[in-house]
Amino acid sequence: MKRHMRTVAAVSGTALVLALSAACAPGAGAPAGGSTPSGEISTDVAAAGDVTLTVWDQEVRGGQNEQMEKLNKAFEEKYPNVTIDRNSQAFDDLNKTLRLALTGDDAPDVVQANNGRNTMGAFVKGGQLRALDDYAELYGWNDRFAPSVLQYSTYGDGAVEFGTGSVYGLPQVGEIVGVFYSKSRLAQLGVEVPKDWSAFEDALVKAHDAGQKPLVLGNIDKWPAIHVFGPIQGEHVDADTIRDLGLGNEGADWTTEDNVAAAQQLADWSSKGYFNDGPNGTDYDAAWQDFGKGQGLFLIGGSWLAADLEDAMGDDVGFFVPDTSAGTPATTGGTGLPFGITSAAENTDVAAAYIDFITSDEAMKILAETGNMPVNGTADLAPASGVQADVFTEFGRVTETGALLPYLDYATPTFSDTLGDALQGLIDGKLDAKAFVDALQADYAEFVSSNG
Repeated sequence: MKRHMRTVAAVSGTALVLALSAACAPGAGAPAGGSTPSGEISTDVAAAGDVTLTVWDQEVRGGQNEQMEKLNKAFEEKYPNVTIDRNSQAFDDLNKTLRLALTGDDAPDVVQANNGRNTMGAFVKGGQLRALDDYAELYGWNDRFAPSVLQYSTYGDGAVEFGTGSVYGLPQVGEIVGVFYSKSRLAQLGVEVPKDWSAFEDALVKAHDAGQKPLVLGNIDKWPAIHVFGPIQGEHVDADTIRDLGLGNEGADWTTEDNVAAAQQLADWSSKGYFNDGPNGTDYDAAWQDFGKGQGLFLIGGSWLAADLEDAMGDDVGFFVPDTSAGTPATTGGTGLPFGITSAAENTDVAAAYIDFITSDEAMKILAETGNMPVNGTADLAPASGVQADVFTEFGRVTETGALLPYLDYATPTFSDTLGDALQGLIDGKLDAKAFVDALQADYAEFVSSNG
């Protein structure tokens, strides 16, 4: 963060010493290893004097950019002593440039860093992001955000553990994987919207027996099947185990009977012909577009497809997350990129106030108004109707009463390829359930044994 020149030039003698002390005051950065600075921090932004806050984000699309512009303008109006210098880049560009920027002499103050070990985890390990536990207590972030949401921006000392330890950022938006369905196709089959996993499986059987394709999947890029397997695993395996496996923390095991059962269920769906022909050779976009045109009864996919499917299907498309046999929902999901404070930031009080502002309850309303799914207050801010209303409601229900499970490819630096290859093998019958979990266990075990 850079102060305006007139702020420093106006002080001298004792005042200059005090100003420099303030610049290095508690809250001015965090040492490597995840510890937070000791001493006083403040919510008094005006006391900082004239400050330029440099913010790097990747909110470049339509409503994403609109909400940032509105919130930045509102923050500057509330705190006229602060000028926001915003650098907005596409996701891939930000990932490429941020790593270099954080090691340079002119690092930004507030950044969006991708949650996983390769990005946020690496920055935490390198001491380039500041732990925010003191500000979380000051602003009540641990009460505002569900633990299942905060886990995605939480790391232990040295970033050895993911999902526990100190919080390093706050997200604005949420994501959730669930089941899209055609209301008219479901009605023609004489089936109600499944409320739980058992009813969902019954609907798959009934659709198949009626000559319909129960599920649509485009898995040529390998990662889409992760979103199918995740909810299946949520039915068979307890949430804590899935979190340890998905976040690459030691103490779990892929080769348990529950994980084998989850793998077997996906293999059975494929062998019984529940998917469209050749899902491993079908493009992801082509698959959901075919679903929008009338193919298949269900599409397991992420909330990011809702707007496009609504454009294609109108009121005919719905979305649900079935309860598990334990009686609560558990499904794959996550958050948008969290906003964190770099260790180079000079005035972290202002940076923390900014993050608090853009993730506040009032900010959530602006996010909803601009077509984004807010990570907090989601059900209350849901649209009155349409598939987005379903998505908002289900995200709120899962985060408040169920388990939001991590994307499994977070686990290790190589797990995305390992899991993607194994899922393709499981779907096309080249791997059985035991071989599938053995392949995953080998990657997971190697990582956790070397991660320290």
